[in-house]
Amino acid sequence: MDCYFGSIHLPEDRQLDQSVVVSFKIPELGIKFKAPFDAVDANHGDLAALLALLEFIDSNQKYFTRHTYQIYGNNLKVINAVNRRDCLPPEFAPLIAKALGYRDKYRFSLAWAPLRSNPELEELFD
Repeated sequence: MDCYFGSIHLPEDRQLDQSVVVSFKIPELGIKFKAPFDAVDANHGDLAALLALLEFIDSNQKYFTRHTYQIYGNNLKVINAVNRRDCLPPEFAPLIAKALGYRDKYRFSLAWAPLRSNPELEELFD
């Protein structure tokens, strides 16, 4: 099952205290999620979006008959950190560890997809 995640920064003149909107999409199930979040930077926002997706999958197993997940995002730093090819700053270690725990549990694959050529990712940010 293909899943998509990402975050987008809110404008400086926003009325919310949060700095980004985290989102994920599971097209096969018709699920699209968006929520404001107070991220310290783009990596934090994208990690929050990935964890929101993984927590949704974990909490809603009755809707997931297939147990293989291909997850796509457009933040290469986050994807490489979860794939253990790169490191993020130490303050993100607990979030990476949580994502790795979900990976051990669900054996998902995580890949980069360019935003502009992927309609599923583009739709997350409209």
